[in-house]
Amino acid sequence: MSERSVALGGPVFTRAFKVLAALFVLGCALILWRLVAGLGATTAMNDGEPWGIWIAFDVVTGTALACGGYAMAILVYVLNRGKYHPLVRSAILTSALGYTMAGVSITLDVGRPWLIWKVPTYFWSWNFHSALLEVALCVMSYIFVLWIELSPAFFEKFAEGPEGGLKRFSKKILPVLDKSLIWIIALGMLLPTMHQSSLGSLVMLLSQKVYPLWQTPFLPLLFLTSCIAMGYAAVVFESTLSSLFFRRPRETAMLAGLGKAMLPILLFFLVLRFGDLAYHGKLPLLFVPNRFTFLFWIETVLFALPLVLLSSDGLRRNAANLFRAAMSLMLAGGLYRFDAYLIAYRPGEDVHYFPSAQETLITLGLVALEILVYITFVKLFPILSGAPRRATAQA
Repeated sequence: MSERSVALGGPVFTRAFKVLAALFVLGCALILWRLVAGLGATTAMNDGEPWGIWIAFDVVTGTALACGGYAMAILVYVLNRGKYHPLVRSAILTSALGYTMAGVSITLDVGRPWLIWKVPTYFWSWNFHSALLEVALCVMSYIFVLWIELSPAFFEKFAEGPEGGLKRFSKKILPVLDKSLIWIIALGMLLPTMHQSSLGSLVMLLSQKVYPLWQTPFLPLLFLTSCIAMGYAAVVFESTLSSLFFRRPRETAMLAGLGKAMLPILLFFLVLRFGDLAYHGKLPLLFVPNRFTFLFWIETVLFALPLVLLSSDGLRRNAANLFRAAMSLMLAGGLYRFDAYLIAYRPGEDVHYFPSAQETLITLGLVALEILVYITFVKLFPILSGAPRRATAQA
């Protein structure tokens, strides 16, 4: 398999593309309705549950799953594992799309979204003690950083295109990007470190409203650690599916290395979590028969399962086994965040929340858009390494 990234080519407007486009159009219509009618008429959120699925899934879970670019940057640029470089560009694409969708979701979740531009610009009104401000500023900044990191793929395509101003500009900007990208990458590693840990800090601030199994001073570290592991799992997930649907050569050898990289991170996460429970005398809560205990043990099993599935070189070199481990880890991290932000959050006995149909369909529409853009970009621009085995790929 060539390490050079290539555009896959092939038709863009396939049957699957049209189905996803229809789902996105429905989501757009509901977004317009939300902007006209307001949050109260279109969501199930209330004064006791001001954060719903747009935050718990689209932002808190979505950005963690979109940490593939961050996790790969640690592996390639910090740990100097250059052999994984062919996976970096596709990881950055999924990160850019995931964070962009998170940014859209944050905008929808704000009561007056047309004023959200004031968050980064009204700096004289900033509360420098606010974890939420840090998350907002870091996410906004990271979206721009990710697209800058990905921009060489676009300029490479334009530089090979027909003569014109765009080709000349692309040829001039590529050397500049090549020299400055190391500083962009460094910023791209700092920002997720800050805001992923701050997402844990936000749960800490909820204090006794969060069930004790999820409330701990180590939440920032737990959120940061789990997002790195989820980033590797997301890269395995994306690479496996792109190899299947686009008929590309499998990248099993590199993915096996990512599977090995997950193991110490997962082990550290589990030791830290159970050690914290033991230190604060919360272990008896693990045997209280309620829904919180049940959810905690589901999380734990899902987090621990990859330790078994990927425990040897032979198991890690099995593509199906790698995919199962990645799915388990993604589900574990997603459930952990959902529990901390929604299910284990108890603002009062009379306060309940379940996402409305509009909230759910808008989320599905945004996910559909993310997949649409991914398909379009990998077919038109040099994102993935290795050309498809057959030109008839229809994904």
